Amino acid sequence: MSVSGGSVRDAVDAAYRDEWGQVVATLIGMTGDWDLAEDCAQDAFAVALASWPRDGVPRRPGAWLTTAARNRAIDRLRRDAAGAAKLRQLAVLARDPGEPSTEDIPDERLRLIFTCCHPALPFPARVALTLRTLAGLSTAEIARAFLTAEPTMAQRLVRAKRKIQEAGIPYRVPPVDLLPERLAAVLAVLYLIFNEGYDEEDARRALTAEAIRLTRVLVRLMPGEPEPRGLLSLMLLHEARRTTRTEGGVLVTLENQDRSRWDRALITEGVATLDEALAMGRTGPYQLQAAIAVCHATAPDAASTDWPQIAALYAELGRLAPSPVVDLNRAVAVAMADGIPAGLALVDEITASGRLDGYHLLPATRADLLRRDGRAAEARTAYEEALKLAPTEAERRYLAGRLSEL
Repeated sequence: MSVSGGSVRDAVDAAYRDEWGQVVATLIGMTGDWDLAEDCAQDAFAVALASWPRDGVPRRPGAWLTTAARNRAIDRLRRDAAGAAKLRQLAVLARDPGEPSTEDIPDERLRLIFTCCHPALPFPARVALTLRTLAGLSTAEIARAFLTAEPTMAQRLVRAKRKIQEAGIPYRVPPVDLLPERLAAVLAVLYLIFNEGYDEEDARRALTAEAIRLTRVLVRLMPGEPEPRGLLSLMLLHEARRTTRTEGGVLVTLENQDRSRWDRALITEGVATLDEALAMGRTGPYQLQAAIAVCHATAPDAASTDWPQIAALYAELGRLAPSPVVDLNRAVAVAMADGIPAGLALVDEITASGRLDGYHLLPATRADLLRRDGRAAEARTAYEEALKLAPTEAERRYLAGRLSEL
């Protein structure tokens, strides 16, 4: 039964969010060719746009798309003499896209993550490559996540794919004895995927669910490692308050969020998951971040927040994982615990160092502290600087509102 163009577009968009990584990962496992896999996945979605209005949206869109992409890969290889040997291995996999089966389409996404996170690749390339191939983010979106130029990110992706081909990096989840060395990069990948969905509009919110799902898989895969549990806890605690982060398209700060609307089941699970991680006795950066999130999530109101504890946790986090962003967050906690001047002094040190030049939250943080300190003129200047740098409309609206109040 045919369906309207708008309904099909919505269905294809939903399938892209939910299935892109699986389709690409399956084709990489089948062909070993990353560029071919991405090209054929794109072709499959184009075919869906053309045929689903006529034939209807299939019952299993992911299986349909995977089969269509497989067939397109086989056609491409058939036209390429160099692909003849590979084609003999793949011919049995070809099917009519109209009647696909999901029985032989395993979840290949963890293989893709661990392959992208191979130690032979530079760390930024591992994360960027996985965001591109697993989550389907554009090069521009990844560049924004890394605060780098789009051409630089494009070159990084090309070099990473070439390195995988030339070095013969295996497409697999590594043996248990090799898992820990890959873990930091895998966790960074998952957290960036979560953040990409968490910070965007509804169209990309599926990324948060995907990141949580894959992190749950990692917890099962590595039961003796505390950091996957730490990351899962952090994600759950952030997700618990996601729906209160904006109101009418305007960012709502943590202290002004409606805590009665926070998801208590997710908070309970997040706290329990962190307790499991901490019981292992090997504290890591994600556990510390989750502990900070617990301080916020369990405070009955903003005034009850344990800011001295948060400041201490940020200090320890800065020791384990030094970062100017961590220092900036610690400055806020110090301001709330020890007084605005103490926090402003730390913010001014970060500003003078130049480590966060171009980062919108630096002037935004300074503006907020100046406003709280009654220095309206200076706060206005800082808000104007932050407004120019803010990456999302919700943040720009919030900053504009603060400016109008001043």
